[in-house]
Amino acid sequence: MTPKAMKKTVQLIARQSWFPAIGKRTIPHIDKVLYKATRGRVGSMSASGFTGLLLTTIGRKTGKERSVALLYVGYQEKYYLTGSNWGQEHHPAWSGNLIANPDAMLTIKGRRILVTARLLEGEEREAIWPVLTTTWPAYDIYTERSGRELRVFELVERE
Repeated sequence: MTPKAMKKTVQLIARQSWFPAIGKRTIPHIDKVLYKATRGRVGSMSASGFTGLLLTTIGRKTGKERSVALLYVGYQEKYYLTGSNWGQEHHPAWSGNLIANPDAMLTIKGRRILVTARLLEGEEREAIWPVLTTTWPAYDIYTERSGRELRVFELVERE
């Protein structure tokens, strides 16, 4: 299967109503093992032609480092994350952590990048949304299922 065909297949599967139930239980565990074994170089998104990263935030309640593997979109030298939480009704914990403390670290293909995050709202969010849904069309479905506006963050490398 070509990389393009693989990507289209994964996008199609992600739109299915059963995917979040299975994905949220299995993919984070697979990613944890893959990222640990490869020192942050490979995650589940890598094999399917998507861009994945490991986001490390500071827990807003615990003050401890928390890491989660996520799909990201790179656009105009910035990183974009969408808090879809597999289409669940509540926002993912990592998004609350970024709001409380916008300084974070990304691990992409083994490279650690210190970033500052900013929650996009209004026109800024609307402007980037088509770019995000081109990469992951299921974001529109997750919005409908969740009944909430998915949080979108723009992350910029710190100097």
